[in-house]
Amino acid sequence: MTVKGTTVRKWLLGGLGLLLVLCGCGVAVVTWVLTRPAVDTVGKVAFDRPLKVPPLAASTVDAGGTRVFDLTAQPGDSDLGHGTTRTWGYNGAYLGPTLRAKRGERVAVNIHNRLNERTTVHWHGMHLPAKVDGGPHHPIQPGGDHQAAWTVDQPAATLWYHPHPSDLTERQVYRGLAGLFILDDGKEPGGLPHDYGVDDVPVVVQDKRFDGGQLSMSDKFLSDVGILGDEILVNGTPGPFLDVRSTLVRLRLLNASTARVYDFAMSDGRPLTMIGSDGGLLAAPYRTGHVRLSVGERAEVLVEMRPGERVELRSLAPGVGRFHGGRDTFDVLQLRAAAELRPVTPPGTLAGIERLDPAQAAKTRTFTFQGRQINDDRMDMDRVDAVVVKNTVEVWNVANGHDTPHSFHIHDVQFQVVSVDGGAPPPELGGWKDTLFLEPRRRYSLIARFADHADPTTAYMFHCHVLRHEDEGMMGQFVVVEREGDRPRLGHD
Repeated sequence: MTVKGTTVRKWLLGGLGLLLVLCGCGVAVVTWVLTRPAVDTVGKVAFDRPLKVPPLAASTVDAGGTRVFDLTAQPGDSDLGHGTTRTWGYNGAYLGPTLRAKRGERVAVNIHNRLNERTTVHWHGMHLPAKVDGGPHHPIQPGGDHQAAWTVDQPAATLWYHPHPSDLTERQVYRGLAGLFILDDGKEPGGLPHDYGVDDVPVVVQDKRFDGGQLSMSDKFLSDVGILGDEILVNGTPGPFLDVRSTLVRLRLLNASTARVYDFAMSDGRPLTMIGSDGGLLAAPYRTGHVRLSVGERAEVLVEMRPGERVELRSLAPGVGRFHGGRDTFDVLQLRAAAELRPVTPPGTLAGIERLDPAQAAKTRTFTFQGRQINDDRMDMDRVDAVVVKNTVEVWNVANGHDTPHSFHIHDVQFQVVSVDGGAPPPELGGWKDTLFLEPRRRYSLIARFADHADPTTAYMFHCHVLRHEDEGMMGQFVVVEREGDRPRLGHD
């Protein structure tokens, strides 16, 4: 009995000890999670490399008057601050050239896939036929070629292009496949900086994580949005600075990350003057202390400079949740003013914006983003989630139904924000948009006109632009038809 009792006591004591160890480990893990410092690079960036400016893409005009570009998706090696890093790019090792065209021009882009996997090129923010939109329905196989051709018919804007293949978008964008597409319409008011790469500068912001010299796709602990890097690249440049020669510099900001939200501000608190959003210029300049951009969103801002000074563009903590990068802060880009600056006076008004009337909407739809689903459905390439009649206006009520941030993007159209949680939208949402940050537990009412292009055989996409969410099926699709009662007839390559 004594031996048995001793054995029982030993088992009990051992089990209790193991329980205490496990509880201690659990407490330690919880303590580490709750007290772990956020990423903070403020004051720690050397700013020792001149900002690379993506070159303007070469083009030719054929006999029919079409402006023709060539883009080759290809692997390469890049210096991203960690030696030689394997990357992907268009017409080069990383990112792509800036395409530029005028409203009314016919453009054609010859796309060549020299990667070892299928890809597409989606023209993010562009109004164009569904067959050339570059969604997942028409993949370009390795070694394959494709031409996308359309007529540009929308106001001046800062758009961009990137891959959109089924299941592969996050990794292809993360490796470097992205570029700007700037549209001109001849209607910009005088006084806006317009010398590309000098006082009108693209700022393509991406976060990266490195494993040695190579890009790492490891997730942040307990995050459900995908990759959150601890270093910032601007136009593929680590620690970049920009020499400024005028009292006003125009920055075309693009959040080209895969998951991170940025809240851009100046290091000394001077205001940013926001002049444009995704779809073009605002009605009037808007002075603000910060500009928050979720994945895929763009903003054009003016920064006032004084001779000889240095000031940093910074990303403040965006407040999107501890595990989604909400406490992280970054130094992004240093602006260095010359000893003498050319004076520039900005305009007081910018663009006329036709306000769409919800009373004229042919239909109102509701979409709730939750989990990896929209309205409790994951993406199905054979399912049409909405049939829209050409040349009609619709109201889309879009809600984030849980605590994970999302970024809503709709293909083909620019929309206007009617309300946020039933109230008037803030000034930064007063222009044309194609991408919108969906804050947790908030409701947004949007309005758009679906004009010009109808095709019952090919769908456009709407989806979360957090690219991990997109790849995991947080997408839907809509078809535009000529008249009420027409039925979609989807086909895929």
